[in-house]
Amino acid sequence: MAIIEVVDLVKEYVITKKESGLRGSIKGLFFPKKTTIRGVDGISFSIERGEIVGYIGPNGAGKSTTIKMLTGILHPSAGSIQVCGIIPQVDRKAVVKRLGVVFGQRTQLYWDLRLGESFELLRRIYQIDKDEYVKTLRVLSDVLKLDDFIDTPVRQLSLGQRMRGDLAAAMLHSPEVLFLDEPTIGLDADAKHAIRSFILEINKSRGVTVILTTHDLDDVEQLCSRLIVVNHGTIVEDGPIQSIVGKLAPKRLLVIELQHLNDDLTHPSAEIIRQEGLKIWYQFEKTKITASELISDLSRKLSIQDLSVQEPDIEDAIREVYKTT
Repeated sequence: MAIIEVVDLVKEYVITKKESGLRGSIKGLFFPKKTTIRGVDGISFSIERGEIVGYIGPNGAGKSTTIKMLTGILHPSAGSIQVCGIIPQVDRKAVVKRLGVVFGQRTQLYWDLRLGESFELLRRIYQIDKDEYVKTLRVLSDVLKLDDFIDTPVRQLSLGQRMRGDLAAAMLHSPEVLFLDEPTIGLDADAKHAIRSFILEINKSRGVTVILTTHDLDDVEQLCSRLIVVNHGTIVEDGPIQSIVGKLAPKRLLVIELQHLNDDLTHPSAEIIRQEGLKIWYQFEKTKITASELISDLSRKLSIQDLSVQEPDIEDAIREVYKTT
């Protein structure tokens, strides 16, 4: 049985359009011109227990609206939702006890409290048994390395530390489903690695179902086995990650900076799309050659001083592929 079941989900908003100027304001006051728009337009999908699913799309595609309906914050205009066998809008208290939510740009921690005090307050809110809380927190501390800053006030935490604290807070009550919205936004490479490792660990050890919304292609490729792509409020793709990412973003960029120029800069599996002095941009398809293979080939004939691999932006890729949708 699916842990999340969504059928023909619709969310409509009524907006009032106002004309410019004083005349327009007065006219709008007495004769408002209202328009109904659909933020979510007939979405259907099911997610099995233990899946890690990427739910991606451009800004305004309907991702956040869908997540808010799944967690019971918003009520759908039509359609049905079941999460853990519960209709969120009918019994929100019951469903939130089985959900964990992390928003990358918001926090559920308490700004002026120590991180450990925030956890203790959440224990009381969720009415978690003391012994179970201690056991769970010990496991979370080991995986997320919380001991170094658990006595630090939340306001003094770095972004990476706060994100690890938010993940721990979301998992204290041992939820069955974890919603993650941009969990690695703004983090450095080490912090991203720690967050991703934690997500994979709780999925493997506890069978937690994870729904991930992100613009970071690395997050998607390293964590998800399945992608649901939304655009203009509808699902445009739903399937295995390998086939969908290959369609959305088949090309990568390798940027190298040389110590000195060479007569032959070409490579048979890559295209030079830009050059500024000693800096060169190569575009390549990862299905034809990997970044490491390309770097190895070029380093044999070029004196490379610095290099970086640039991933395509998911939002731009989706908008380009589905711009006529």
